[in-house]
Amino acid sequence: MHPDYRTEAPPLIRDFLVYHETIQGHSRRTVDEYYLDLRSFFRFIKLDKHLVPENLPFDSISIDDIDFPLIQSITLTDVYAFMNYLSRDRGLNAASRARKVATIRSFYKYLTNKAKLLDQNPVQELDSPRQKKSLPKYLNLDESVHLLSSVDGKNSVRDYCILTLFLNCGLRISELVGLNKTDVRENQLRVLGKGNKERVLYLNEACQQALQDWLTERDAMTLVDQNALFVTHQNRKRITRAAVHKLVKKHLSAAGLDSTQYSSHKLRHTAATLMLQNGVDVRTLQEVLGHDHLNTTQIYTHVDSDDLRVAAQANPLGRVKQSKKASSNDGKPE
Repeated sequence: MHPDYRTEAPPLIRDFLVYHETIQGHSRRTVDEYYLDLRSFFRFIKLDKHLVPENLPFDSISIDDIDFPLIQSITLTDVYAFMNYLSRDRGLNAASRARKVATIRSFYKYLTNKAKLLDQNPVQELDSPRQKKSLPKYLNLDESVHLLSSVDGKNSVRDYCILTLFLNCGLRISELVGLNKTDVRENQLRVLGKGNKERVLYLNEACQQALQDWLTERDAMTLVDQNALFVTHQNRKRITRAAVHKLVKKHLSAAGLDSTQYSSHKLRHTAATLMLQNGVDVRTLQEVLGHDHLNTTQIYTHVDSDDLRVAAQANPLGRVKQSKKASSNDGKPE
């Protein structure tokens, strides 16, 4: 069941979540994840401090009685014990644990700097789990062209348009699902990104043609949802994230590509990589992708070994060699 922090969370946690949703403009989904992270943390605290019976199932522990004295008593040791529990007992990877660290850090920063309830932030020096950095997976140009050319079936016009937008605009799946017909304005696309931040993307010829073809088919349908840009043929309502995931996997498999290795988000990686490889600078790409911070965009600045080899040869100092006279040192000891 979807959590409702407005009724389930204790007052201080609820105030923190309301602040993020109303003042910071974070999406309901993001705020719900914050709640789940804090709920797990304080469930562990109650269990670790013997505030509930040891045999009580973890998921049955209520946090509605969490009060300020308990919140105030938290130390770095408590948080690291929680991280250890998540790793050993729950099997969470470093990325998942890092997200929970970020939530706990944000909660105590709010209590200290915004709510002014704490004089000292007890988790200010909290370290995030070290994560293994890996390059994002992406399709190369030939694979991308092959994927598009293999689109077939009764939903081919819609699916081709969706894949084209993923591969050309680097949209997040949530952004694509949330698109309305009115967001398409000739050669521009209005996108509502994370934190309800708007950005405008310019559409190339391929995107404009794909959208024109889809809108012609869409407008001939009797729709339940008149606003949604992408709808299903079955119920004529806005397409869901699950449906988009399914169609992406379907067309990847049809193109002979490994659908277990690629996804809609990997198509976003593909768009970013292809743009960088073809001369788009990283700051412009940051705007296109809707990243708040440049270092998020810089994960896409991976290049293949051929590019690295060309870069090495391009350095003019690569032709400067040490002269034999200078290297002989006249036979004298240094």
